[in-house]
Amino acid sequence: MANVLIIDDEEKVCKLLTNVIGRLGHAVTASHTIQEGIEAALSGTFDVVFLDVLLPDGDGLDILPMIREAPSSPEVIIMTSQGNPDGAELAIRNGAWHYIEKPSPLEQITLPLVRALQYRDEKRASQRSVVLKRDGIIGDSPKMEACIELLAKAASSETNVFLLGETGTGKELFARAIHENSLRAKNNFVVVDCTILPDTLVESMLLGHEKGTFTGADRNQIGLIRQADGGTLFLDEVGELPLHMQKAFLRVLEERRFRPLGGKQEVGSDFRLVCATNRSLEEMVRQGTFRSDLLFRLRAMTIELPPLRDREMDIKELVIHHTTKICERYQLGTKGFSPDFFEVLCSYDWPGNVRELVHTLERTISVASHEPTLFPNHLPNHIRIHVTRSAVGESGYDACSMPVAHRGMDSSLPPIRDVREAAIAEAEEKYLRDLMLSTGGRMEDARRISGLSRARLYALLRKYGLSGTSKVQSLASQEAPL
Repeated sequence: MANVLIIDDEEKVCKLLTNVIGRLGHAVTASHTIQEGIEAALSGTFDVVFLDVLLPDGDGLDILPMIREAPSSPEVIIMTSQGNPDGAELAIRNGAWHYIEKPSPLEQITLPLVRALQYRDEKRASQRSVVLKRDGIIGDSPKMEACIELLAKAASSETNVFLLGETGTGKELFARAIHENSLRAKNNFVVVDCTILPDTLVESMLLGHEKGTFTGADRNQIGLIRQADGGTLFLDEVGELPLHMQKAFLRVLEERRFRPLGGKQEVGSDFRLVCATNRSLEEMVRQGTFRSDLLFRLRAMTIELPPLRDREMDIKELVIHHTTKICERYQLGTKGFSPDFFEVLCSYDWPGNVRELVHTLERTISVASHEPTLFPNHLPNHIRIHVTRSAVGESGYDACSMPVAHRGMDSSLPPIRDVREAAIAEAEEKYLRDLMLSTGGRMEDARRISGLSRARLYALLRKYGLSGTSKVQSLASQEAPL
């Protein structure tokens, strides 16, 4: 018996689905709003969620990532009476199992349910107790767990792997982990940084050359592709690979054979390819700077690494892990942490991601030296300033605006925590109101502009009572000129 959650505001739909799913022998729970649905998904254990799009307090697609990241990781079947191609694409990109337009015949509703439950049963049965080597890959947040699950699948296969993510998210760590957990682990892991390949020597470096092929070629040189024979070839920042080399490399990928520069015979290389980029190769294809046929071959399996700002719950574990390593390297004693040290780190948005965090810890420990506890004042000023300015906001507390008679009278002052929290709340609410007005309530645009994850954005909108479509329309009408 499976547990199924229905999130739909139409009583008739809920009753119909409850009866049909109940006859199949499964338990059903029904919720009628986004808020009720989220609370149920996060507190219960569900295998499948039927999620409506148009709900009284918002757009169901906005909470799809949050539902997928619930503890039971349910499969989500989207239902809507106003389907559109963009919504269907967004649903699939965010992990939906199926997309159904209402009304539909019962078999078109029950079949996706049966298939989703079959998939979950087979997935559980096939899962093996495998201990992955994940040196340096720290974190157990839902986004990281999803990436590690894909890492395990990639390691057990020979397919090409395409790693996406911002600079500093750990793409090389993942590439190395794929290699170390594969059957090729005993052979070479060859890293090629495409950003430093000179145009004039790129073919020679990748394919190799024979002695006397060009000026300075005083001996035979085995190329990087041949060095990866039997192992893994990691092309870092593959978007920087020169266009003239992309065609040659595509042939190497297809045939696993090539001719070194100046060579008379082709040679082979049985390598496994992993590549990474922080650029949009789709946009480069549209601009004519990257070959579409090569892109198709590269992204057989894609793993998109989340930025650190979207995995706040991993920061403490990352800090403890890297602080321990740094202290051991410099032969320093174990460091403790003040609670507000973590508060500051979790309030910063880390544009350089994990790499920036590690560099910050190295600098912080150097400043603290032999002091046993790390405090916020040990952190670089630019981080403390950024966090403080964000906390104060435009309407921050200004001691200079106090009446002279009250200056120095500490009995009239509120606790600084109260002032800080009030300032943050006022600034956040104003920002979110302006954000929803400027985007017309379009959550994808709001998420892109704010830089927040969908889950975090929705949580803040709920906090300030701004999550409903009707609320946004009400705000817009209030701001409209007379």
